[in-house]
Amino acid sequence: MIRNILAACAVIALASPVMAQTGTDTRGYGNLGYTHLEGDTPSVGAVTGRLGVDLNRWMAFETEASIGVKKNEFEVAGFEGTNRHQWDAAGYLVGKMPIGDQINVFARGGYGHTELTRTVAGSETDIGGDSWNYGAGAEFLLHGQTGLRADWTRRDFRQGDVKANAYSLSLVQRF
Repeated sequence: MIRNILAACAVIALASPVMAQTGTDTRGYGNLGYTHLEGDTPSVGAVTGRLGVDLNRWMAFETEASIGVKKNEFEVAGFEGTNRHQWDAAGYLVGKMPIGDQINVFARGGYGHTELTRTVAGSETDIGGDSWNYGAGAEFLLHGQTGLRADWTRRDFRQGDVKANAYSLSLVQRF
């Protein structure tokens, strides 16, 4: 499944410059950064990539995929365990508010899937699942089409009453 998601992201990346040239306001963007995930789920980290296309000045659609790079270690009843973020992927509709030429604030909402693995005493359990996601953030263009982005996203998982907060900082490239 991760291969399918990565293949879809690659197709979007190749098609985004073409889509960006079809309308006067349509532009693509991509960013790469780090995401810290915490809440009802274990505190873990991931490298996150996003690809998006501006539908107009006020709206965009973006996809994201993350691969876990930081695990959480714990101890239960004398047994050592780990929580590991495997991967996640999501799609969002983004509402933007430009503030001048260099700053955009935004709110986004979408749907995603997160895979985490908990290992205790050699036994593995998959945790995570599908979630409705919503959040907000800001993007600041530092030089031309390159900038920084910071955002917060709440993940409300459909299974049980599990929630998580994702905090991201990433490098942005507009094209």
